[in-house]
Amino acid sequence: MALSELQLAQVNRLLSPLCKDSPDPAVHAQLRHGYRVEGNRVILFGSRIRWDDHSQWLEHPVAQFRYVTSIGRWRLFCQFRDLKWHGYEPLPEAPDLATLVAEVRRDPTGIFRG
Repeated sequence: MALSELQLAQVNRLLSPLCKDSPDPAVHAQLRHGYRVEGNRVILFGSRIRWDDHSQWLEHPVAQFRYVTSIGRWRLFCQFRDLKWHGYEPLPEAPDLATLVAEVRRDPTGIFRG
């Protein structure tokens, strides 16, 4: 199920600041951040220039937020070495997206941004 217009506006308001370009032109030329919405999921990612083809960018997932309509809560996922999404154990869910975005920003375990 897709997110509502209100939820999409909230996603944009909360995640856009995380995706701002670096003020350092050298960093911006090689690293960018973004997000995309897929149904009830929002995937935050980083992009780097491919080392052997500078015309291509490779995405690296940072975090996934999922809205579970049946319980009216957001869930937070991180990606491990197996490249599968796993529930983020310190804070697996919250009633609002802002709480989970703040947790990703803080990144107390180093799983999201290393």
